[in-house]
Amino acid sequence: MNQKAGEPTTLREKAYETFKERLFSREIRPGQFLSQRELVAITGMPLGAIRELIPRLEADGLIKTVPQRGMQIAHVDIDLIRNAFQLRLILEREAVVSFCRAASQAEIARLREDHLAVQRAAVEDGVTPELLKNAQLMDWAFHDRMIDSIGNELISSIYRVNSVKIRVIRQEDTRMLPELVTSVMSEHMRIVEALAARDEEAALEALEAHIDSARRRALGVG
Repeated sequence: MNQKAGEPTTLREKAYETFKERLFSREIRPGQFLSQRELVAITGMPLGAIRELIPRLEADGLIKTVPQRGMQIAHVDIDLIRNAFQLRLILEREAVVSFCRAASQAEIARLREDHLAVQRAAVEDGVTPELLKNAQLMDWAFHDRMIDSIGNELISSIYRVNSVKIRVIRQEDTRMLPELVTSVMSEHMRIVEALAARDEEAALEALEAHIDSARRRALGVG
């Protein structure tokens, strides 16, 4: 059977993806203590894959081993929030400039139409669960695409790990909530319009405002 694009190629990779899914669904929670056996039960992955996974999770800062207590999932605090969003801003500032220079007009036009379609649907039909899901996926894909436009696998890898942390930081504030769909899409549209005009300064300004908005929600100050 041929391997499909994007599918994990090893048990360890599959275990990593499953761990993230459980983290995003809150079956695994920040600060929680877990044993290897409990991770096996939660993820449904074999013990061998979990043992291979642990060093990667430790290296990524997603867990730490606490003597006498086991493994602790990364604890969310003010420092984590500030550090994660600072790193995100550093990487995405480079990315939006790269994308502004490299993206084709056709790709930018597609981004614009996709965002406008979400905005129209939100106004005409309200924010349905399906629209909410699509808007969240679009949000993540938009930022990932800009990062990947740099063409540096190390940067993309670091960004993806940091994104995991951001997505579990006070998820009720940073995930795409129904009331945020319109505002987030509007923030994205300011970036897209600047990209269409090849205005790097305006794209940077719009991006920084967008990330600062998410950071302030995570900190509970806006």
